[in-house]
Amino acid sequence: MQTEEKKATPPISTAQEQLIQIGKYRVPMTAVIGGILQGGVILSAVVILIGVILLPFSPGGLSPQRIDHFPHTLGEVGAGLVTFHPQAIITLGLLILIATPVLRVAVSVIAFELEHDRKYTIITLIVLAILITSFLLGKGGA
Repeated sequence: MQTEEKKATPPISTAQEQLIQIGKYRVPMTAVIGGILQGGVILSAVVILIGVILLPFSPGGLSPQRIDHFPHTLGEVGAGLVTFHPQAIITLGLLILIATPVLRVAVSVIAFELEHDRKYTIITLIVLAILITSFLLGKGGA
């Protein structure tokens, strides 16, 4: 009777997880990026929820004129935040939601540079430049 020898099968993926240094710890890059995306969405939702909860308690309450008045510039958002206008708080939540993937791209640039991966650093810098340019040249409310 013959005995069969089992050969060890290699893992499906041989690519190693990229680790980045945060303080004295080495953390997987996917965990950092996932944390940024998840944290940004949660923070955005909390800020928007606070604005929605404050909306009925603001002067003018839920009148159609009051609800339709949202800030359109960063200056208006800042002025509204100082006076706790609910629409400004909701707008801040939306800005956080928009900024979350941009922050993810910026962190990816840093992570790729720390890994000395020039190819992906350059590609990610181009993506970041396109995102920033689109914000600077875009026409809000057009």
